[in-house]
Amino acid sequence: MRILVTGGLGAVGSPLCDELRLRGHEVFVSDRAHHHAPQYARCDVSEFHQVEALFQQHGPFDYVYHLAAEFGRKNGEDFYATLWKNNAIGTKNIIRMQERLGFRLIFTSSSEIYGDYDDVMTEDVPDRIAIKQLNDYAMTKWVNEMQILNSKRDFSTESVRVRLFNTYGPGEHYSEYRSAVCIFVHSALFDLPCTVYSRHLRTLSYVDDTVRTMANISDRFRAGAVYNIAGLELYDMKQVSDLVLHLTGKTDTLVTYKEIEPATTVAKRVDASRAVEELEHRSTVDLEEGLRRTIDWQRKVYGRE
Repeated sequence: MRILVTGGLGAVGSPLCDELRLRGHEVFVSDRAHHHAPQYARCDVSEFHQVEALFQQHGPFDYVYHLAAEFGRKNGEDFYATLWKNNAIGTKNIIRMQERLGFRLIFTSSSEIYGDYDDVMTEDVPDRIAIKQLNDYAMTKWVNEMQILNSKRDFSTESVRVRLFNTYGPGEHYSEYRSAVCIFVHSALFDLPCTVYSRHLRTLSYVDDTVRTMANISDRFRAGAVYNIAGLELYDMKQVSDLVLHLTGKTDTLVTYKEIEPATTVAKRVDASRAVEELEHRSTVDLEEGLRRTIDWQRKVYGRE
């Protein structure tokens, strides 16, 4: 099959492309950076003429994995105009091409869409309960899901929505806007101050496990399906921070502990059984080993060996 991955240079997109290629698919990549790969085109999804040119010049595609987006709550507050342009308009541009060309879409949403819901997060929760979104990033991802559902209603497009829960691992370059694990590891390696929200509960999915499950969707596509992709154990974030400190041989001298962070979900208790049953999702890398690999990768990338 011919598959396009938008955001294919990212921390999840890049290993997803590798996994799809290993399965024999012809994979084309787009992202915002200039890049040297032959099966690659620079494209800002928020600019419709660039999206249209991407499909005209390099299509047709059987499947599109749409990962191109602005990521994260804090990033979305500090750069909200960029967030809304890339996430809301960018996804709408992809959907417009889907309506024209008929490819199947696999959209990467977020656990943040569950907002203030404080019980077990099953895929049907937003259909049953009015969710209060807690930040702009969450809002954009829920807007994207509504865009996809409206397109299905009006144009009979075929899409799958995937809600990722705290994927971590090698390939995620540090910034203050990245995931908690990335920040914990970088702060420990460079002796930087770090804040840990001790009451936050999260599952953690190692990136290889996440992308293997995502790649399975193109092999067993079910239009209209929604999947939570998550780790199968729940941790409080102090446990995670403590393990990072142990593996890096550091103490918590520079760690500030707070109970909760405003504007984000405190406890993400998730039911990922649908992905387990339909996509053979499983956790093959435990937390300690996953953190060890992440630490080793950051050490190499940032010269801390």
